[in-house]
Amino acid sequence: MSNTLIRIFTITLNAILVENFILVKFLGICPFMGVSKKMDTALGMGLAVTFVMGLASAVTWAVNHFVLVPYDMGFMQTVVFILVIAALVQLVEMFLQKSVPALYQALGIYLPLITTNCAVLGVALLNIQNGYTFLESVVYGVTGGLGFLVAIVLFASVRERTEYSDCPACFRGFPIALISAGLIALTFMGFSGLKIFS
Repeated sequence: MSNTLIRIFTITLNAILVENFILVKFLGICPFMGVSKKMDTALGMGLAVTFVMGLASAVTWAVNHFVLVPYDMGFMQTVVFILVIAALVQLVEMFLQKSVPALYQALGIYLPLITTNCAVLGVALLNIQNGYTFLESVVYGVTGGLGFLVAIVLFASVRERTEYSDCPACFRGFPIALISAGLIALTFMGFSGLKIFS
């Protein structure tokens, strides 16, 4: 097995399980809590975020290496990355509106929230901070998005079950959702025993 494949496998395992953006790094909590009431909207949001994270990783890596670094404009990194992500989300929003209007309606206000989703900006900044190559950046973006997808779908299935569970009145609704999210986060923190450094 070559070093590249081992490195890709390490990045994948870290992004999905060990350093999950939602449950371990606590990035992207707003859509995680807002869109996880139903499984279908959670799945749609997870897929949209995965696509945007992968695409944003590729574009921001290229912008950083071919524009910001050569012209010594590294200090503009965060602002430029936010603008790039906002443009990408607008493209995804227009695509969903034309191609999958049901999903576009179901996601509603939460789709524009991908623009301000700190997990998307986080993956772009972490790619540069970790010194990833273009391929590694794209893999990290896509697998980070898959980790987001896994977390939000798991949480949506738990929330659907707690909707009909018999729990004390003071825990009904959002409080039981927060407790459930905490328990799922504890479960994912158990993967830190697999600590693999890339």
